[in-house]
Amino acid sequence: MTYWRLHYHLIWATFQREPTLTLEREKMFYGVLYNKAKELGVKIHAAGNMEDHAHVAASIPPKLAVADCVRHLKGASSFSINHMPGSDGQFKWQEGYGALSIGERSLEMVKEYVARQKEHHRDGKVIEVYERIDEDEGA
Repeated sequence: MTYWRLHYHLIWATFQREPTLTLEREKMFYGVLYNKAKELGVKIHAAGNMEDHAHVAASIPPKLAVADCVRHLKGASSFSINHMPGSDGQFKWQEGYGALSIGERSLEMVKEYVARQKEHHRDGKVIEVYERIDEDEGA
């Protein structure tokens, strides 16, 4: 068995940053997120969201590219949200994502940050580097 410790903080946004990840859709998102991650061999340490973006702290095995992992998580969640009863079928994620590698020592802090997204945004205590999705943001 291969030994690996590859941890990431992943961030992606709803299409055009519209506040479309509602409470009802959020429940579907988390169910699909954890199920798809298990299927891929990815360990989700924590997940959190706002209505316009999602954060995931995860360990991704070296056999799976980070880009492929995110593509699968985004694709499975948008498909499921669009097939919820009463859905208009218009939910989608924005292209791209942010990915930061996390060292073992930082993992607990990142997990806490990810899990408490709503609180951090409400209190104005976001960490800008953990919110970036686009290379041009903050430049």
